[in-house]
Amino acid sequence: FKSSFNRPNLFYEVRSKINATKEIIRYIKSNEGKSGIIYCLSRKKVEELSELLAANNIKVAPYHAGMDAATRAANQDKFLHEQVDVIVATIAFGMGIDKPDVRYVIHYDIPKSLEGYYQETGRAGRDGAGGHCITFYSYKDIQKLEKFMQGKPLAEQEIGRLLLQETVSYAESSVCRRKTLLHYFGEEFAEENCGCCDNCLHPKPRFEGMEPMKLMLQVLQSIGDKFKADYLINMLVGRNNALIKSYNHHKSEWFGVGSDRNDRFWGAVVRQALILGLVDKNIENYGLLSINAAGEEFVRHSHSVMIAADHEYEDGDDDDTVSPPAGKGGVADEELYAMLKDLRKQVARQMELPPFVIFQDPSLEDMSIQYPVTLDEMQNITGVGAGKARKFGKPFVELIKKYCDEKDIVRPQDMVVKSVVNKSGSKVFIIQSIDRQMDFEDIARARDMDFDELLTEIEAIVHSGTRLNVGYYVDQAVDEDKAEEIYLYFKEDAETDSLDEAIKELGGDFTEEEIRLVRIKFMSELGN
Repeated sequence: FKSSFNRPNLFYEVRSKINATKEIIRYIKSNEGKSGIIYCLSRKKVEELSELLAANNIKVAPYHAGMDAATRAANQDKFLHEQVDVIVATIAFGMGIDKPDVRYVIHYDIPKSLEGYYQETGRAGRDGAGGHCITFYSYKDIQKLEKFMQGKPLAEQEIGRLLLQETVSYAESSVCRRKTLLHYFGEEFAEENCGCCDNCLHPKPRFEGMEPMKLMLQVLQSIGDKFKADYLINMLVGRNNALIKSYNHHKSEWFGVGSDRNDRFWGAVVRQALILGLVDKNIENYGLLSINAAGEEFVRHSHSVMIAADHEYEDGDDDDTVSPPAGKGGVADEELYAMLKDLRKQVARQMELPPFVIFQDPSLEDMSIQYPVTLDEMQNITGVGAGKARKFGKPFVELIKKYCDEKDIVRPQDMVVKSVVNKSGSKVFIIQSIDRQMDFEDIARARDMDFDELLTEIEAIVHSGTRLNVGYYVDQAVDEDKAEEIYLYFKEDAETDSLDEAIKELGGDFTEEEIRLVRIKFMSELGN
């Protein structure tokens, strides 16, 4: 039996892959208790994302082919029996999964093909109720997937690239997602607006495309049916590469006739021509394009065609699990920031410490953006770890809570995201080595760093609120009298923790390295 590929109860959405983990956590928290699947391409990302979600009190289990069969089966059972809400998985998960009430499917990584995408999103809403399909897209991911293909037989690479280009086309296109998907599977979707995808609910402005469409079809007519979409677009924009030269098309009258527009523009025109049935794509022959009878008729008797420009997704790494330092960008609540600075002065006076030891300016700025009202939330602020939050946080969160109540502040929900330690970096190794009282020179050698790089790493660890007992090394590396003088300078004279000011004030008897070492000890002991 053949039925329609259309799943009218599914909502399709593609988002830029910036702050993806933060958006995923926010989405799951706002759909608490609902079942969902998150697909990643690598086992490593499955483990990392599962750990991050668990750290944010989400009931989650990982699933990938690298786990032993018993653990995989146990995690699948937990999901089926609703002991966990979310499964983070590679494509190894889901074949024949009998769970009708999956409410959302999230693709953290773009799938390698639209077949895979359709099958994986199809696991949502099998009971007929609503299902939300969110895909995070970055062209960097496409480039990674293309690199993975290198080394495979050429024919396999060609097919893989063709499938990937279809996925790129789906993600970047502003055409109705449902229309694009169904067209891919050879089915026409007559409605102009499906009302159930991001492109239809938030349409991009459309432009009259009659002339560009006719021009594109004329160029395709002139070069024949032996070329793919990227060759056609290179002809239009006038990109004089080796392949075009090999066919002598750089001498054609049509070469560069669309050079006043970019690749993205012509990509949208080609996609619209495919959807309208003016151009055919030879799937069995690596996606070669050819103009058909309807296209030739359009060239002879052109008519109005409205085209929406493609999406331009920002590229960026999804490194949002640790808050970036806030800057004086005018986004902070200036009134709250001034109140927090006054409070810091009071606390510093009471504790007989310099204000910068309590919280540094970037931390106060971040507080005036994020409005943390609990000590748990305070730990998500730039430069504030658990110890610093416990030691100094209480009066600050009380002030912020009171301020939010009085001003009716609607707080951002980003505060729920807690980060996990980046195990791949050097930080864990450095912390453990200092706990074992290893010489700093040995730690630097073990991580293939120079001494200056090691000190920078240690400063970053201490600045983020982790207490390191570095006294054992400072005692052997810095003369006792010198160490005491530097320590007293930071405690009693310094207005900031600036290294340049310390060097200027303390004079030439002290090396930069000595000042940095004692400053690390001072900040760690009194601040964390």
